[in-house]
Amino acid sequence: MPTLLTRRLALLAEEKHRAVLAGGLRGIERETLRVDRAGHLARTPHPAALGSALTHPQITTDYAETLLEFITPAEQDIAATIAKLDGIHRYAYSKLGDELLWSQSMPCQLPAEEEIEIAWYGSSNLGTLKHVYRRGLALRYGKAMQCIAGIHYNYSLDERLWRVLAEHEAGDQPASKRQTARSFQSEAYLATIRNFRRYSWLLMYLFGASPVLSSGFLRGRPHKLQQLSADTLYLPYATSLRMSDLGYQNDAQSGLSPHENCLDSYVAALTKAVNQPYEPYAALGTKRDGEWIQLSTNVLQIENEYYSTIRPKRVIQTGERPIQALCARGVQYIEVRCMDVDPFQPVGISEQAGRFLDAFLLFCALEESAQITPEKSARHTENFARTVKEGRRPGLTLHNGEEEVPLPVWGAALLERIRPVAELLDTLRGDSAHADALAVQSLKLNDATLTPSAQVLEALKAHGNSFNAFALAQSEQHAAYFRSHPPSAEEAAYFDGLAAASLAEQAEMEAAPQANFDDYVAAYRNSNLCQSRDCD
Repeated sequence: MPTLLTRRLALLAEEKHRAVLAGGLRGIERETLRVDRAGHLARTPHPAALGSALTHPQITTDYAETLLEFITPAEQDIAATIAKLDGIHRYAYSKLGDELLWSQSMPCQLPAEEEIEIAWYGSSNLGTLKHVYRRGLALRYGKAMQCIAGIHYNYSLDERLWRVLAEHEAGDQPASKRQTARSFQSEAYLATIRNFRRYSWLLMYLFGASPVLSSGFLRGRPHKLQQLSADTLYLPYATSLRMSDLGYQNDAQSGLSPHENCLDSYVAALTKAVNQPYEPYAALGTKRDGEWIQLSTNVLQIENEYYSTIRPKRVIQTGERPIQALCARGVQYIEVRCMDVDPFQPVGISEQAGRFLDAFLLFCALEESAQITPEKSARHTENFARTVKEGRRPGLTLHNGEEEVPLPVWGAALLERIRPVAELLDTLRGDSAHADALAVQSLKLNDATLTPSAQVLEALKAHGNSFNAFALAQSEQHAAYFRSHPPSAEEAAYFDGLAAASLAEQAEMEAAPQANFDDYVAAYRNSNLCQSRDCD
């Protein structure tokens, strides 16, 4: 009997639907620390030549003043997205002087907490709000954790595709149960996220690239890591320590599990978190000696503080909060946040990885996706946790909902289910790029030494098993590549124009009359978050 996946694939394979399948957009956000030639955190402010970190659309900062974030325009093909990311890197290097961009997800040797400068966005109320929010992050999580870098993969399908599916499947529903196009699209993205939760352990095995970290990163926190060398800690079978409990973790968020069985429930959970006081934060207050130290004393200062491997997203309008955008206009795209920076790729991600992600995410979107109970959610979390800490351990098993199975066996079965999706995408291109990407991943399941995490450990041997020495060598290698391929005159003029326009926009904001900042924060905190309904 045909499954939902096979029915949807057959529908989208029809000639009249090829255009909607070819639509959709991919964007990448790449985070990277600026370091000096010794591999230490740069002490310089965000380079003015790159433009304003507050208003530049493609070059900004994340947490620290030295943590750059490059944001590509959204493109229909991942090759074009990566080409744009390459262009941003080449321009940035033309303005960085002797500084390097760190090649890893896990940070370089960091100075004392008080010496890590929080990103500054100028004196406007909006800029100050962004800065104070980061002060709150420092209080809640520590500055070192906020210096971890990653690749965020933004993915959407053509909105016409959701309409095609909705119209085709409406006949299976009574009239009273049929959804509007917007509702169908939002719920379909939530279904995609649920499947991602089920299967994202596979991404950690195939692409995790942070099995080691600098020994100073943990700042005295208890751990069970092993000593690899004088300056390096690791776990022998880890794939991504960045995504383990050694990376992003916080007691306040430990009980926060926004329900992804429907959009209303998801919005309700985050709305509660940004309005619910948390006693340890309340004890700190929002000000110290008259200076703001956090935006609120609630579980979350703002909804973006929620750390998640994937998020439903909607482009926000001026003055709008992310939850309000989702509530008003539904889900527009998803943001995958669990991908490590690939230290062997100058831009941190390969086109081949992007091809696999496209096939994987389309599979998650088209496959049947039952609602997730708390018990099943805990099982998915456990599978993910096992994979990031010991994914390459021989004999490792995961629970597939029925029984414990060896990770390579389940992974191979998943790739077989994804294969028809990859082949359909390849028919649009007239090549085998997606199927080839699957074939490469299949080899990793058969031989764990081919995984990026294993390759990192092997490469460290040439550097005395020192994470910092290996990472610095990769950073220098990537810098040489970008500096030998400087931006063309046309590219330089384009980015110079963006930089100048962003600086002018920030100056205009700062010159305009400003409300009292306390009142500004109060208005922001009290902005109406949408009212949600219970899921059926």
